[in-house]
Amino acid sequence: MALYLLFESASGYSLFHAYGLDEIGQNTEAVRNSVHDLTRFGKVVKLVAFQPFSSALDALNQCNAISEGLMTDELRNFLEINLPKPKDGKKAKFSLGVAEPKVGSQIFEVTKIPCQSNEFVLELLRGVRLHFDRFIKDLKPSDLEKAQLGLGHSYSRAKVKFNVNRVDNMVIQAIFLLDTLDKDINTFSMRVREWYSWHFPELVKIISDNYLYAKIAKFVENKSELSEIHIPALADVVGDEDKAKEIVEAAKASMGQDLSPIDLINVQQFAQRVMDLSEYRKKLYEYLVTKMNDIAPNLTSLIGEVVGARLISHAGSLSNLAKCPSSTLQILGAEKALFRALKTRGNTPKYGLIFHSSFIGRASARNKGRLARYLANKCSIASRIDCFSETNTSIFGAKLREQVEERLDFYDKGIAPRKNVDVMKAAIESIGSQDADDGQKDEASVKKSKKKKSKGEAVNGEPMDEDKPTEVAADGDASAEPGTEKKKKKKKHKLAQEQQEDGMATEAVNGVNAHDIEENGTAKKKRKKKDREELDGDVHMETEKKKKKKKRAKTEDDE
Repeated sequence: MALYLLFESASGYSLFHAYGLDEIGQNTEAVRNSVHDLTRFGKVVKLVAFQPFSSALDALNQCNAISEGLMTDELRNFLEINLPKPKDGKKAKFSLGVAEPKVGSQIFEVTKIPCQSNEFVLELLRGVRLHFDRFIKDLKPSDLEKAQLGLGHSYSRAKVKFNVNRVDNMVIQAIFLLDTLDKDINTFSMRVREWYSWHFPELVKIISDNYLYAKIAKFVENKSELSEIHIPALADVVGDEDKAKEIVEAAKASMGQDLSPIDLINVQQFAQRVMDLSEYRKKLYEYLVTKMNDIAPNLTSLIGEVVGARLISHAGSLSNLAKCPSSTLQILGAEKALFRALKTRGNTPKYGLIFHSSFIGRASARNKGRLARYLANKCSIASRIDCFSETNTSIFGAKLREQVEERLDFYDKGIAPRKNVDVMKAAIESIGSQDADDGQKDEASVKKSKKKKSKGEAVNGEPMDEDKPTEVAADGDASAEPGTEKKKKKKKHKLAQEQQEDGMATEAVNGVNAHDIEENGTAKKKRKKKDREELDGDVHMETEKKKKKKKRAKTEDDE
């Protein structure tokens, strides 16, 4: 069976044909020895086709596809054109040797070309890579090196590209520095206590907090100068007036030795450094909280900022943590205990870093392992949502935290928790409603801005149509200048009122209501009863007068 070799270089795709190789007698050592000799290797392997890349961007896209185990359209066309086509219904009498097994499986799935990747093929490809510039004419070694260097830089640059707001490296460095600062602050605080205790040993028993001790040591300086006058200022530092009085009384009866001014200055400077480190530690913790809310909001709301950051740093990145199964995440940080248990055939650990979560501490002794397994499951879900979700929301983390709370209640009180499907549906619905509210707010803000623009144009531009003076012709009609719709309506109402006043009596006889004509058929509006009664009385009087006039005219005609 013939063997073809697919070689992906920085300059393009190339296809080689390996002659005179018997599959049964394939010897990797013989091929490895003959690779360095071009005369021997050139007789076995010959170039069939070469397709260069069109541009550096095309080379980068092809390299990314090969690294991910995908076959591009260009590679498929290249193989279909240059490889022999098998007859219909028969197996191919050749195979294609590739360096990446994933690419080979993808090629076989799409084109049905049989592929293989083994040590023999890799040795042949190593020889092709070594003598590649000799196989292709008009290709200088310097050009190939430039192509390899440019593609290597662009490939590395593309892999390093990231979203600035979601950099988990910053979280890893911050949590490492936070742990280091905790150790250093504790060490330095103990040094301050030991150093200043030679001068004021009673202060250690009164003040237990390290930061507050350093602050008081800097404030007091020489204990012999401390008096009752300093109690208000000392109370501001301590936060408790009783403790301030106790410190002053202890300073009066202190058993400590006196220190020289130079020694006191050094103690004060060191106490100031400890205070600065403690303040920087607080700022670093605030920074870590903000970064964790940006990078992993769901994991943060579920398990906390510090524990979540430790999980990410131990896994290496957020994507590595998302790839971990929940069983691995459960014992993350307890690797030594795990391997010791496997070696001695003892009990494996039940929890690692997630032991520092408040949920594990709240659970009873016999339920700690069960809750650790459940919490690791929810942390795995939250990390995957944070890693692969495009929207930055903490709703899922809050819902998962509610589930863990319900599980705690289930272990303690026996209350059945909700199902995971129902909780996830509720979370998705809340996200949808939140998006709808945001959309309505955006529409309202757009409408407000449009109204403000229109008002500004009316103020800064020409006067509005209602404010413009209207010209009236001699015959009483409106002039030909354009007016607004409101003005036209006003004119129509005026004309209707004039017609009503002229023919009020005749319309009343025919039973037509004057109010109906005035409103042009809109008789839905109700008027007060008093107005209607007055109108009816006036109409009735006018009809009676007309009837009397007609009777008088008839009697005069009869006479």
